[in-house]
Amino acid sequence: MTRPVRPLAQALAREALVLDGGLSNQLADQGCDLGDALWSARLLVDAPQELARAHAAYVAAGAQVLITGSYQASFEGFARRGVSAEAATRLFARSVALAREAAGERPVWVAASVGPYGAVLADGSEYRGRYGLTTRELARFHRSRIEALAAAGPDVLALETVPDVREAEALLRAAEGCGLPVWLSYTVRGELTRAGQPLPEAFAVASGNDQVAAVGVNCCAPEDVAFAVASAAEVTGKPVVAYPNSGERWSRARGGWEGPASFDPRLAVPWRAAGARLIGGCCRVGPDRVARLAAVLAP
Repeated sequence: MTRPVRPLAQALAREALVLDGGLSNQLADQGCDLGDALWSARLLVDAPQELARAHAAYVAAGAQVLITGSYQASFEGFARRGVSAEAATRLFARSVALAREAAGERPVWVAASVGPYGAVLADGSEYRGRYGLTTRELARFHRSRIEALAAAGPDVLALETVPDVREAEALLRAAEGCGLPVWLSYTVRGELTRAGQPLPEAFAVASGNDQVAAVGVNCCAPEDVAFAVASAAEVTGKPVVAYPNSGERWSRARGGWEGPASFDPRLAVPWRAAGARLIGGCCRVGPDRVARLAAVLAP
């Protein structure tokens, strides 16, 4: 395993880095069953080699930053599977180790995924937010996850798919003092968070916070990225992170994806010009598109 020589923040000051793509779609393509409340985090227990294989596919495609399989992981979720708190701590650490090992001798940064509270509920509420919990309650929930992941030594924490400003504030509070930089990434629709707040207001919570290395959006339509990147850069002055979905839409009625894919790696060029420095894909963006993205962003 080879760690990057430069801290992530230093790298972002000089260049745009290629993120990986959707972990769940790659695992599904590998034949993994994700029909579980833990989603891809179940494989930390049952099939860690599949997570390693998925990470390796993105490294081979040119990804410079890997996001761990801990998005939906929680002590509470593991406990429901009969996993003790001590064993759960080891599983959080395993998520980081698997990504680090998959990079092999390539200097790849590892981002430990911290998904929203709604992801852990596994009921789709990460796309609504406003769970009826206070900021303090949300911060308390996230703190234990963040502590477990930070202890495993990733390069950065990915506070991702955040649906509203209150949870963003809670996540930033929970990450204070963890010793790691973070990126803060909202899931959005149009020019609003999923909870309906204007994006300039949402991005403002990261302004002046030196722990935040980047701020932006993920798990959204590619068409929503341009406004978000420009807004995040203007409001915060920080590097911007952008990793949208393929553009297909999830149909609950059909239990599957529908509509055309609109993710075009060439869109990364204007995104980079507007301030994006971490660029990749989320749901349904696989290694093939990440490889094309890496080619587009190559010096």
